[in-house]
Amino acid sequence: MSTDAIVLLKNDHKEIRKAFTEFERAGDQAHVTKGRLVDRIIELLTVHTYIENEVMYPRVRELLPDLEDDVLESYEEHHVADLLVVELAGMKPTAERFDAKTTVLIESVTHHIEEEEKDWFPKVREGLGRKALQEIGAEMVEARKKAPKRPSQPSALKKTVDAILA
Repeated sequence: MSTDAIVLLKNDHKEIRKAFTEFERAGDQAHVTKGRLVDRIIELLTVHTYIENEVMYPRVRELLPDLEDDVLESYEEHHVADLLVVELAGMKPTAERFDAKTTVLIESVTHHIEEEEKDWFPKVREGLGRKALQEIGAEMVEARKKAPKRPSQPSALKKTVDAILA
């Protein structure tokens, strides 16, 4: 298995997109299915944003200072996703705004993923090269082992509180 940081993040993106597609295809009255899918989306996004925030973004910021603005924008996009995830985690799938809130989350995260893959990842790959990306990827693999899976877990909660207070 590759430890290239960008390969690892793109694999996460594929899983996240798959869950989004399943939600969108579930049908209006599929509350149980949508609830299960949103739980999966919450877990995928909580782990993914934790790994990016704790490893990828700080390392890129340190090694490629020219990408500072991109990293700061990504932190803000994660902030928006974190807030929506926390709200969705406390909602029932039958709630009036559950589908709408999930749709906004999907649109926001999809935009973020597209920006990363089309614009940011090529800059990072060019700036860092294979060896550095493999080292960062290895750090990400380790971080994933302790990553929170729910926004209510302490390490995720701290990130969310920091986002709300920022």
